[in-house]
Amino acid sequence: PAPGMESLPEAVLIRILASIPAVDLVLVCRLVCCQWKNLVDGAALWILKCQQEGFTRAESDAENWQNFYFLSKKRKNLIKNPCGEEDLEHWGEVENGGDGWKIEELPGDFGKEFPSEEVHKYFVTSYEWCRKAQVIDLKAEGYWEELMDTTQPKIMVRDWYAGRSDAGCLYELCVKLLSENEDVLAEYKSETVTIPQDNDANWTEISHTFSNYGPGVRFVRFEHGGQDTLFWKGWYGVRVTNSSVTVGP
Repeated sequence: PAPGMESLPEAVLIRILASIPAVDLVLVCRLVCCQWKNLVDGAALWILKCQQEGFTRAESDAENWQNFYFLSKKRKNLIKNPCGEEDLEHWGEVENGGDGWKIEELPGDFGKEFPSEEVHKYFVTSYEWCRKAQVIDLKAEGYWEELMDTTQPKIMVRDWYAGRSDAGCLYELCVKLLSENEDVLAEYKSETVTIPQDNDANWTEISHTFSNYGPGVRFVRFEHGGQDTLFWKGWYGVRVTNSSVTVGP
């Protein structure tokens, strides 16, 4: 360490180290000397960094504060283009039944406003089954293999759906956790949700949390879709928006 650093009280040294970016702490500072390695591997430094950034948890102690910090720092929606702002960009395996997928502005005909003002558009299905999927590469998003295998952080999935008040429709959600070879390690499949004609057109949230799913998860495959039940030409099927997948501490 720099001259005099080794004589600093540990609490002062922790405050200094806490001002350094986390990646540098792990990749550089750990290697400086035995004392710094112990501090970077210990809880106190990461508890302070969590406090500084406003990352809190209900329990008084995390199993691993370093992992908790990194997971909190990385936390974001891993679904790209969840609300149709970029048309169908980033969505794959698109199945365009009937007249296919369409993007419309909220609230839409015979529709309701979305609960969040940040959401302006939605995807809408047609008179035969429409489906679309997105595969999330966890490693590419910064969730390294050891973290996924050892910590097995919760994977939270959310989606929102609604019908038109003048048309009945169907909705389905299927999410799979996949290995490197794309073997299915865990799966959540909703029932087929049936929305009757003359419904209230309110937006409904559906959610699922994966936990204790075992080692080996490298990808998350998110798929949803639906159609109308009247077989009317056009776009009278289920509406979906604000889909999200987050990896949480």
